[in-house]
Amino acid sequence: MKFFIVLCAVMYSSMSIAQDCTYTLTGYVIDLHDQETLADATLSIEELGNTIKTTTKGKYTFSNLCNGATYTIRVSHPLCNTQTINVTINGNTERTINMEHHLEELGEISITGEAQKNGGKTAIESQVSNEAIQVNSAGSLGDALNQLSGVSSLNTGNTVVKPVIQGLHSSRVVLITEGTRLQDQEWGVEHAPNVDLNNAGSISVIKGAAGLQYGGDAVGGTIIVNPKRIPISDSLYGETLLTGVTNGRGGSATTTLTKSYNSGWYASFQGTLKRFGDFEAPDYILSNTGADERDAAVRIGVNKYSYGVEASYSIYSNKLGILRSSHVGSAADLANAINSDRPLFIEDFTYDINPPRQEVKHQVARLNAYKRFDNIGKFSFQYDYQQNNRLEFDIRRDSEDVRPAIDLQLRTHSTTLDFEYTADNTVEAKAGVLARTQTNFPDPLTGVRRLIPDYDRFDFGIYALAAKTLDAWTIEGGIRYDYNFIDAQKFYRTSFWEARGYDVLFPELVIEEVGNQILTNPEFTFHNVSATAGVGYEFNDIYNITANYSLANRAPNPSELFSDGLHQSAARIELGDIRFDQETSNKISVALSRKHKNWSFTVAPFANFISDFILIEPTGSQQSLRGNFQVWEYRQTDARLLGVDIDNEFRVSEHFSINNQLSVVKGQDTTLDVPLINIPPVNTTNRVTYTNEKWHNLKVWVESQYVFRQNEFPDNNFEIFIVETDSNVLVDVSTPPDAYHLINLRGQLDFAVSNKSTLQVALAVNNLFDTSYRNYLNRQRFFADDLGRNLSLQLKINY
Repeated sequence: MKFFIVLCAVMYSSMSIAQDCTYTLTGYVIDLHDQETLADATLSIEELGNTIKTTTKGKYTFSNLCNGATYTIRVSHPLCNTQTINVTINGNTERTINMEHHLEELGEISITGEAQKNGGKTAIESQVSNEAIQVNSAGSLGDALNQLSGVSSLNTGNTVVKPVIQGLHSSRVVLITEGTRLQDQEWGVEHAPNVDLNNAGSISVIKGAAGLQYGGDAVGGTIIVNPKRIPISDSLYGETLLTGVTNGRGGSATTTLTKSYNSGWYASFQGTLKRFGDFEAPDYILSNTGADERDAAVRIGVNKYSYGVEASYSIYSNKLGILRSSHVGSAADLANAINSDRPLFIEDFTYDINPPRQEVKHQVARLNAYKRFDNIGKFSFQYDYQQNNRLEFDIRRDSEDVRPAIDLQLRTHSTTLDFEYTADNTVEAKAGVLARTQTNFPDPLTGVRRLIPDYDRFDFGIYALAAKTLDAWTIEGGIRYDYNFIDAQKFYRTSFWEARGYDVLFPELVIEEVGNQILTNPEFTFHNVSATAGVGYEFNDIYNITANYSLANRAPNPSELFSDGLHQSAARIELGDIRFDQETSNKISVALSRKHKNWSFTVAPFANFISDFILIEPTGSQQSLRGNFQVWEYRQTDARLLGVDIDNEFRVSEHFSINNQLSVVKGQDTTLDVPLINIPPVNTTNRVTYTNEKWHNLKVWVESQYVFRQNEFPDNNFEIFIVETDSNVLVDVSTPPDAYHLINLRGQLDFAVSNKSTLQVALAVNNLFDTSYRNYLNRQRFFADDLGRNLSLQLKINY
């Protein structure tokens, strides 16, 4: 009898113990320093032998754990120190795991860090791969961004590349570099971002206005360029990248050298040189299209968990030639140049860069610091100063005058204070305030009428963002307010002032009359409210769906308000309008993603409805002392943009993979019921890649890029009166060029130079079959073909 009692007690005890092994251990794996969650971290319980990985949100979950038991958990992540922790289970237990980034095998890897989510949990965000940054080392930021679906470029020739996000560009695209909003006369369609691509550690693109912390006027999107991450380690390391190209007969060289310490102190230097002569189309030289670029950047600071301080300085200096054939002398020459199949000026190859050309020097000095408080969050402060000097040289006919026709100097002071709540990993919350002052001074000694006037500008902004994770659900929202004030002084021709009706609408703006001109003092104040709301659901570790709504308001920029004259490097006369109101965008975007080792994809449709949309379009031509030029005028209307971006990646086998991208955007002027001008045509890119790590890390790919003809476009053609023939000639500036298909190749190998150094050799061919084509978004398509075949050799050494 006693035996049976003992037996029952043992069985009951065993059942009780079994019932106690039903608990979970959950939490997040986060970066110790920036508090970002880490996806794909590997966790294993040594006692049980089971291994899992964190989700895309950095979350992990272990099930069926015993109450009161202590488990040893091993945690690893690329570029992080592997660590082991002990956790005692007390009911359903939560535990956040902090990981320290470090440096390992310097000769085999490049410390660039991982691009983090910058636009919130539900924003449509894409990231430029480190490989794409390297491939385009001799090119520009716009060239690298072209690798992303939904991102194209508005070109002025081959060296001025302006990013276009889902059909929108210029002031509608905010560019953030090292936490600083770039202020570099971005309003011009031929003003490329003054950023050295080689100084980027990661590049992210937020499609739409969801990145409220960076600005509420990003109707098109936000580009975020972060510097290379410096590890906390006692190390000295660097990288040199050399590129030579046949088309342009030049190349580039960039070098980075970094010294870091275990104490958190570090210093880094990066420099770039680029030099190219005239580029070539398949059948002729593109005369006066050379480029000369020189950049440098230095960073010094200390990075600790509880605090950090960094001071940095960068300078970007660029001289770019503008296709000589785009500047003509008479109405007949303009008609002939646009209607001709070949440029009117074709000269021998040269490295000389003559007028028309632009010279730009952009300097940024910044000081930033942060302080982290346990169980509260992180406070960050930044002050930055930017100075942008822009010179545009015109062809001064019958004159030896070498002065620039446009001489602009833009000075900007910005101060930001941000707070990030980090006490709860299921909640992300940020708030901040911005103050910015700006002065634009166009040198009056150019002898040419100012395109952009003197003005002072003051901006103030405040924002708050929050996101909450509830198991598989994520909910987020944010709001931002911006105040913009512009105080300008501008001369108008009396005839223009009266023809626009400004004398009736704005008589209070007139200060004095000077001959046939009047001096005015326009002052504008804009109050802008922007907001975002989104929801996301993670079906499992494979599928994820998000939906986001964003409201954005954008005040008109100085070019849209005040332009009144010849824009030299654009080769056109531009006319603004001080009657413009601010733009208002309402955008809805959805994304369905699948992440799997064999097949991953993202399908992201969007709809953007913009009231009081400001666009510029050709309206005719005008003769001046410097030649005959197209006239482009700004106007305001309502617009609708609809589209979808699709990304696919197939892992066919251990060595072969296939990538596919498709981008579609349709733009409509809903007021006039006509298509919008300069909307990217449908395009698709397909790439087949072969890799073999065992044979010097071999990687070879062939890429097919097909750009369809843009069949939806407005009719902006106009007639020019030709004095010599006493007749009118139709100038076709509307009809898009034909579709085209380009094939690109690239192969690369890695060679061990020493136990700490690796040499990578890469050979590439763009436009393999030397195809003649014209890109609808290239402003020089009116005068010449695009680039022909280009061979490049690239050498990269890590040390």
